[in-house]
Amino acid sequence: MVGVLLTVWSAWNTEPTVPSTEKNKHIKDKIEVILDDASYFIDLYDTPLVHRWIQALKENLEHKRILEKNFCFLGFADSKRDLGFLCHELNKNIAQINSFEFKPAYERIDPFVGDDFQFSSKLPIGRAIDGNPNKTPGLRLKHDACNLLHRYFEDLQGTAWQLSNYYKQADAKTKYSIRQLNNLCHEIESWVEAYRKQAFEPEWMRPSQITTFLNAPRYDLHDADYELFKQNRYKRELGGVYLHWSQVGKTLFEVWRDEHAPKMTDALCSAINHQKYYSGEFDIEWGDTIGEDSFQWKKEEMDDYRQWLASNNFDWNDPKLSLGYIKIGQVDLKRSFGHTDFLSVYKILVNNLNIKKIKLISDQVTECAYEYTLDSDDWKAIQMEGLKGGYKSHNLR
Repeated sequence: MVGVLLTVWSAWNTEPTVPSTEKNKHIKDKIEVILDDASYFIDLYDTPLVHRWIQALKENLEHKRILEKNFCFLGFADSKRDLGFLCHELNKNIAQINSFEFKPAYERIDPFVGDDFQFSSKLPIGRAIDGNPNKTPGLRLKHDACNLLHRYFEDLQGTAWQLSNYYKQADAKTKYSIRQLNNLCHEIESWVEAYRKQAFEPEWMRPSQITTFLNAPRYDLHDADYELFKQNRYKRELGGVYLHWSQVGKTLFEVWRDEHAPKMTDALCSAINHQKYYSGEFDIEWGDTIGEDSFQWKKEEMDDYRQWLASNNFDWNDPKLSLGYIKIGQVDLKRSFGHTDFLSVYKILVNNLNIKKIKLISDQVTECAYEYTLDSDDWKAIQMEGLKGGYKSHNLR
């Protein structure tokens, strides 16, 4: 009997070279996310990484780590967190950073206005013509302002494994404001893109959910985990649940997309990070499914990206470059919303952009309630209190 048990235990702990993420290989553990007047259920894939990720999520729930609600639902064009609101929030945080006396002094950051991030609606609006987005610039995102804002953030915070001296000496309010430079930059990017799509093809809006906890520990990816990037690549599915990017910096894909396929320089290379951590956090794609196996334009886009990688001596088949997104689960859309099409799901979600509770349902239920909302007077104070210990990066082995 002991020998049988030992054999089963050994099989369970053997990591396959390429862990499976087939849709029919779900584990019994489920996640329920409860919103104001709706909830949804997540099925999880049976991979060694997912089993470790579940333990990390469980620890976040047990320790009641603060859910970062102001950086949670992105790309919802109908949200009250529109461009004017986001610029106002951004400038309040910039004022806090400018008021802090860093030693040595950091450059003064000028405030931003909406026009810094978005082209005028008076310009032609629509899809790219002959592959050229400059022929339809109306309402498009201005990447230069976003890149500048992201540079400020990276200067002031540093990386997950090497915090900057600016961040180390900052007080709690300034630490919080530095973090918001990154959060608001990405929220602005998502809102601008969604607002433009809503103007002429709302079915192609790309809303998403970023589920992060303040001071959540990070853990090293195992060598076998990197093969999962190659399995999913850059496919994004409606209701798909993906491993969260829990570090500072840009991926190769983001540099290629945002910088318009640049020739690599030392400066660009220094800004690139390949994903090497996981945490008990997750992202959800709430836009419609896009993959190069279904859309010719996506295949052409990815062919251009692969060609750019090769021209800059990056190997598409090198798993350590983390080229893609690791899918860890899938929202059961029919059970959760009664619909499986994007616009029907969107109409339900857009009126429920607040997470009240997260449940991990296994042999036992682990749950955490998140009572504060962004309408609360003290939500920023709650987050600042949670950040007092600093932006911690735990590399646990």
